[in-house]
Amino acid sequence: MPTLQQVPGADQLRFHQLLTIEELQVGEVDLPALLDKAQGVLDAFDGSIDAIVGYWDFPVSTLVPMLSERYGTRSTSLESVVKCEHKYWSRLEQRKATDRHPRFGQVDLSAEPPRPPEGVTYPMWLKPALSYSSELAFGVDDEEQFGRAVAEIRDGISRIGRPFEHILERIDLPPEMDGVGGRVCLAEESMSGVQVAVEGYVHQGEVTVYGVLDSIQYPDSSCFLRHQYPSMLPPPAIAQLHDVSERVMRQIGMDSATFSIEYFYDPRTREISLLEINPRHSQSHAELFRYVDGVPNHHCMVRLALGEDPHMPHGEGQYTMAAKWYHRWFTDGVVRRVPGPEEIARIERETPGVRIEVIPEQGDRLSELPGQDSYSYELAHIYTGGADEAELRKKFDHCVAALGLAFEDTPAENDAARK
Repeated sequence: MPTLQQVPGADQLRFHQLLTIEELQVGEVDLPALLDKAQGVLDAFDGSIDAIVGYWDFPVSTLVPMLSERYGTRSTSLESVVKCEHKYWSRLEQRKATDRHPRFGQVDLSAEPPRPPEGVTYPMWLKPALSYSSELAFGVDDEEQFGRAVAEIRDGISRIGRPFEHILERIDLPPEMDGVGGRVCLAEESMSGVQVAVEGYVHQGEVTVYGVLDSIQYPDSSCFLRHQYPSMLPPPAIAQLHDVSERVMRQIGMDSATFSIEYFYDPRTREISLLEINPRHSQSHAELFRYVDGVPNHHCMVRLALGEDPHMPHGEGQYTMAAKWYHRWFTDGVVRRVPGPEEIARIERETPGVRIEVIPEQGDRLSELPGQDSYSYELAHIYTGGADEAELRKKFDHCVAALGLAFEDTPAENDAARK
């Protein structure tokens, strides 16, 4: 919410929270209950409802168009959102607009033994059609790893997949989606190269890309170390990203909404490959756009919802570059010390161009934190702005040392170290 209050014209707007993060992301999603609660809040409001916005994945991404339709506010269609959120349907749509995607197929979770889909070879990624933040996404290199990944996905796929089926019932599905449902597992051949993200929006049918960011991973890991803006890719690669993004979003049929698309760029072949489409901008990037361009990317979401073209500025911020860093740990443990709000505020004051969010609380077991990926635990998000990459890293290293996070390296029973 603090970053949302920094959009241009925020002093002329009033934001009202409909649902809490805990209601949206903890436990199995109860979509009808969430919809009823949001409608109850809106029905009880005695002012004008000028826009309904959200920047989280399912269920927020689907609640926004459903509520917008009911209350007469602007939004993209529910169908266009689902074409992005449902990873299998999304691949089918991408295939109609571009060949810049990996080979893919469905995995039969009920088969014994489970097998990869025909034509998809190792190494590959297995993932549910719906998930949060790479939850239940596994890279696999052989049959043994494939079987273990399928077992974990079987156990956890219903948490989001079952409630998503309520959404699919509201849409006229094409023949290729008959019988697919929300609890489907997707296999995709692994992609390689540099990972990047494209952010943009669609206004009155016109697709605009307003930023490209680099996503740098930890060494020998699929986990993000940082998102960095602007991208350091060569101009021809940036042009490819713009072109494919525009074609795919026109195929999806999105309008009056933001989007972010993740890609791999292979420096050897100079080709791009589309990883996934998100029917929203990334709140993780908001501070980066504010540092570099002068306004957070929430600006685009708000202006589109009010029926306006955002006209995102460029290079009008305080810093030349910015990054969001993920301070992670790769084994389980119990948190024994976290810095308090005053300590965090002091670090931010002493280091200009820094904002810190600590994830766990004292006493938390890392493996019990919600919304983690399959390979690591997030300890803190550290946002830095600077003149160059060296300054970004220097500020990050200083913050990690100053935070003084401490925990006992005590894995839970039967919990293996993450790699």
